[in-house]
Amino acid sequence: MKDKVFTGSYMLYPPGHGDLFQSLMNSGKLDAFLAEGKEYVFVANSDNLGAIVDSSILILSLTGAVEILKYLIKFKHEYCMEVTPKTLADVKGGTLISYDGKVQLLEIAQVPLAHVYEFKSMDEFRAFNTNNLWVSLKAIKRLVEADALKMEIIPNPKEVKGVEVIQLETAAGAAIRFFDNAVGINVPRSRFLPVKATSDLLLVQSDLYTLADGYFSRNTARAERSDPSIELGPEFNKVSNFLSRFKSIPSIISLDRLSVSGDVWFGANIVLKGKVKIAAKERVKLEIPDGAVLENKRIRMSLLLCKSSSGGVTGLVL
Repeated sequence: MKDKVFTGSYMLYPPGHGDLFQSLMNSGKLDAFLAEGKEYVFVANSDNLGAIVDSSILILSLTGAVEILKYLIKFKHEYCMEVTPKTLADVKGGTLISYDGKVQLLEIAQVPLAHVYEFKSMDEFRAFNTNNLWVSLKAIKRLVEADALKMEIIPNPKEVKGVEVIQLETAAGAAIRFFDNAVGINVPRSRFLPVKATSDLLLVQSDLYTLADGYFSRNTARAERSDPSIELGPEFNKVSNFLSRFKSIPSIISLDRLSVSGDVWFGANIVLKGKVKIAAKERVKLEIPDGAVLENKRIRMSLLLCKSSSGGVTGLVL
């Protein structure tokens, strides 16, 4: 197809991370690691702030609690995928299934539309892939040299400048079926803390999380197991716009759900609790004042309106 959308930079797209193992071999890193006596490689998405290298993760076995690396070596597991219980925010995440006598990864893009509802069910599939992987270096070398990693191509529908396209990808997680004695291990939710959008950034910058020594820990004052659900409008999409709209990040320890749309600006030392929805009308600027406490509030218009210098309307929420 010839179209301006498919020229220049628009021809480029991320092909997934399924070529990881071949890339380790081609770069010489695989042989270098083996020469140094290393046995396993830990791989994770760069945007997952919870995916630190932590060999002290405990696995419950028949003989008691065992550290994850010792467990993998002892039972000769060549491949280990960390999974964690689903929440409503994770229903699209890939899950492990048993098929043809092998542990395999099933992605939502591979599921027929008629069965997507079942795939998203937290009753049918209770855990999802964090893409935190522990893989035997010797096994990678054996499989790559034998050209045995026949990665399945996953068609991923996308939209580029209003044009529907299909992005072809491969996934490192899908390689699980080629490794001997592969397993999935249930890990704490703290091992999965992705930052893919500014709504995720709000979470990790808030008082809900603390960063110390390169590790994010969640505030124990929060009673709920899951994090709040946060939806920010397109006005917050860019990091620069997101940062400029907050004098300081609100306290969200007791927040369940936040939805913000329109030209909304937050003051300092704001506290959000329960379910909060803030929607500014077109050409209306809503300002949440310093020190405001919003608990189970639904704000759709301001209480105080005045004309701005640009001719629009400014609203101050009191």
